Amino acid sequence: MNNYYYVHTGHRIGLDRFRRSVVIIKELQKRGVDITLLCSDFRIAHEARNFGIEKSVGIDVVRNIPQIAHHGDRLIFDSDEANPIMLEDMKEFFSTFDHIKTDEIVVDEKYFNKFDKKIPLGFFFGDDDYEKDLEKLIPTLTELDPALLLGYYYFLDYEDMLKEKFKNNYEFEEYDDFITSCDVLITASPQAALECLASGGKPIFLKREDYFDSFDEEFQKLNIPIINTLDKDQINVILKNVNNNNYVHFNKNSLFFLSFIDN
Repeated sequence: MNNYYYVHTGHRIGLDRFRRSVVIIKELQKRGVDITLLCSDFRIAHEARNFGIEKSVGIDVVRNIPQIAHHGDRLIFDSDEANPIMLEDMKEFFSTFDHIKTDEIVVDEKYFNKFDKKIPLGFFFGDDDYEKDLEKLIPTLTELDPALLLGYYYFLDYEDMLKEKFKNNYEFEEYDDFITSCDVLITASPQAALECLASGGKPIFLKREDYFDSFDEEFQKLNIPIINTLDKDQINVILKNVNNNNYVHFNKNSLFFLSFIDN
């Protein structure tokens, strides 16, 4: 019986789910569980070893999971791709089938430390920007003058343009250093917002039209400011008062994570 963890990634999805899967898989590996990560993107499947994942395989479409797994294997499914019929088929195919919801909070323990906040203001749109929505925000961002973290799935010509606009930029490989070094971080990545908060930073969450609103309730509980657009006047007010915002800090791992791993 084999164990698999399937995570949905890609040019229109980003890597938030992948970063969450890394935390769970590494913890399972520590406990002696032999598990293989399945990614819907061959590129990040190859990159997974740099995140501490021992086994990873890329698959082109979610319905091809049974071509790798066998009947009776176990699967953790971190995706919203499957329709109800496909989910029922998976439950019958696998002896154990765990479906992780979009808004489950899982943050790597490495972020729960004190860090030197050498970046006063940072901006990270996300690892994906297929429609080049970040480009539309440049006029306002230019006035704010933040350090910019580039995304994993940005096209090369798009990345070059952003580097010209933002001289203080960071590459994908500098993700951890960037997130933990930001005193204030404006981001459209829910995972980055949580990691920033865990590391003692002050995240401001920018909602994306192409993303689900599933984190709104959790972010409100954590008192993370949420903005629908990068309105210059609104963001300046938030930045002016951000030091007085009573952020709610959470424990190293949510009750969901602890109970999930134990089970």
